[in-house]
Amino acid sequence: MKPKIQRHGEVLSLVRRHQFMSVDELAAALDVTPQTIRRDIRELEDAGSLKRHHGGASSGGNLPEGLPASRQIQCQNEKNAIARLIAEHIPDESSLFVSIGTTMEAVASELVRRRGSLRIITNNIHVASIVSARTDYTVIITSGVVRPLDGGITGVATVDFINQFKVDYAVMSTHGVESDGSLLDYDYKEVSVMQAMIANARVRFLGVDHSKFRSNALVRLGDITAFDKVFTDRLPDTAMQKMLKEAGVECLIADAV
Repeated sequence: MKPKIQRHGEVLSLVRRHQFMSVDELAAALDVTPQTIRRDIRELEDAGSLKRHHGGASSGGNLPEGLPASRQIQCQNEKNAIARLIAEHIPDESSLFVSIGTTMEAVASELVRRRGSLRIITNNIHVASIVSARTDYTVIITSGVVRPLDGGITGVATVDFINQFKVDYAVMSTHGVESDGSLLDYDYKEVSVMQAMIANARVRFLGVDHSKFRSNALVRLGDITAFDKVFTDRLPDTAMQKMLKEAGVECLIADAV
């Protein structure tokens, strides 16, 4: 293990560069245990060098709404539980797309804990960073333009890249789910990438915590009934349950306790 003073310097460098880093991301980047990172974060906060949050650390100060840091903190226990459940449904030796979003980064942290190997294609540089810690994984990151806000890769080149593949699973999230089953997001470029993932996967998983069922956004991704399984932390309302059942979509509830 690296000397503590060197490790603390690397933690600070990563957190300042990304504004927020989760415990699992830092542990993977520094090749130490999450327990070590949590201890480092506590010590660095005591020294006034960073700000500790549930699930990770930020460079300090208030986190503006919409930044990946603030989104990472929201419903973190629920996202982690959803991620664990999704990972349990991915067989060894599978190929999969993993999309943008903090829930998908939680999924990546769960996938690296499994024993069997995987082939992962992602347009999320944070996901790629997490899963590349596994030397037995094949990790492919898409071409395209990187969004400084969250490390997502989007654009026409990204869609073209995705269309070269046919994978076993597409694993993704979205900003909001309307009562009519419409899936909504903010960035039409990101939506185009996710639509390409849906079209080029044999099985489609959607991971959304309960807050997504009351969130709105501008761009329509598609319909929740296009997915084979929906993973969430609370049962949706009766009308949504009926819609999913009639469409043959299995709704799985993760235990966030």
